[in-house]
Amino acid sequence: MQHIRTTNAANRLDRLPITKFHKRTVLAVAFAYFFEFADINTFAITAPVVREQWGADVDHVAYVTSLSFVGMFIGAVVAGGLADRLGRKRTLTLTTLWFTVWSFACVFAWDIWSLGVFRVLTSAGLSAMTVVAVVYISELFPSAKRGKFQAYAIVIGICGTPVTNLIASAVVPMSDWSWRLVYLWGSLGALFLFFVRRLEESPQWLESRGRHGEAEAVLTRIEAHVTAEHGPLPEPRQPKPKGPRVKPGLGMLKDKKFLYPTILLSVLWITQTIGFFGYSSWAPTLLAAEGVSVEDSIFYVALTTVGAPLGSFLAAMVTDRFERKWCLVVFGLVIAASGLLYGLTFTPVLIVVFGFLVNLFERGYTALAYAYAPELYGTEGRSLGTSIAYGLGRLSNAVGPLMIAGVYNGIGYEAVFMVIAGTWTLGALVLALFGPATRRRRQAAEAAEAAGTGPKAVTPTS
Repeated sequence: MQHIRTTNAANRLDRLPITKFHKRTVLAVAFAYFFEFADINTFAITAPVVREQWGADVDHVAYVTSLSFVGMFIGAVVAGGLADRLGRKRTLTLTTLWFTVWSFACVFAWDIWSLGVFRVLTSAGLSAMTVVAVVYISELFPSAKRGKFQAYAIVIGICGTPVTNLIASAVVPMSDWSWRLVYLWGSLGALFLFFVRRLEESPQWLESRGRHGEAEAVLTRIEAHVTAEHGPLPEPRQPKPKGPRVKPGLGMLKDKKFLYPTILLSVLWITQTIGFFGYSSWAPTLLAAEGVSVEDSIFYVALTTVGAPLGSFLAAMVTDRFERKWCLVVFGLVIAASGLLYGLTFTPVLIVVFGFLVNLFERGYTALAYAYAPELYGTEGRSLGTSIAYGLGRLSNAVGPLMIAGVYNGIGYEAVFMVIAGTWTLGALVLALFGPATRRRRQAAEAAEAAGTGPKAVTPTS
């Protein structure tokens, strides 16, 4: 068999200690995440005021929210293809600029439908940026530590949600037009451009495209920075021989090694999307519809989102220490229970407590999933597989808001949260029964590197 040339990028990156290069990369991605998380719920926050000003009803909100998830699906799948074609770094930049430009356009919306169009385009960029950022971190960090740093990026980034909610609770009541400032705030993600020149392209992606000279140049620069900080580096493990390079593309769906994790992760993201957005997108509107004032509903939700960064930090503590699959199962079941209890109370303190727990564990769940999903693929299929699964999850919620509106109008407020709890429980059960474990492979790779073994070492999932 004829073997392809390799720069051994995965093993060379795996042996590196964490340095300023890694921290700079996490900070840049965290900045993009901050404004992604700041922007993702802006329509939910402003919907109660928009309904009053433009005479929109719950169904109008449902249609805009639903179409936004169609945009997320398109954005994720397109970004997956672009990241394979143009590179991780360039696509990350383009997608971040895309969502910030359309968030800025929302400032000038003149009715519910113009706002809806701008939100669909914004949502496409939000989803696209997320997919590429997840893959980018996965390919640049050592396999034994990538989960923790995926979570650290979200710890910083997720602060965009409570900060935005608290800003909104202050500015939305100021005047009839001040809700537009919430979208102006979301557009500040364009400042990500200041970080771009300090970032490196993924050498694993360059290697997978046959651009070995560029991959070698990037690896040499990274290793030079690491050596300057920590001294000489150990020799990397030898790569496991591979056959001819697999051509990226939808044709990979014929391969069971690609199809199985894509189906599994699609279930994970579908249940996560309906479960999370069913809660976060509707909580302010449903509380207001049940008689809680608009100001109080926004304030309650703002308080609950304080749990979000703490949840990402919790994930950082457990993600590389325990099996990610079982962490996801436990987190999902806790979210189901907390979300159900949230829907069964109208006591302000309990609304905040249970809402806090939902945000705490949901953001921890998301951080765990961001680290878990890319590990199930090789480099050639990582971007496409992650984008398809993530995109299908977002697409599923095109019907999610309509379903939530139907349940609310037909059965009642409490039933909405029973449905949401059911989706989280289903996702946890499917993952428990069918999800591959990845910790043993990470441990084997780390142990082999520590022992200085060569060709017999286990090839990392990256």
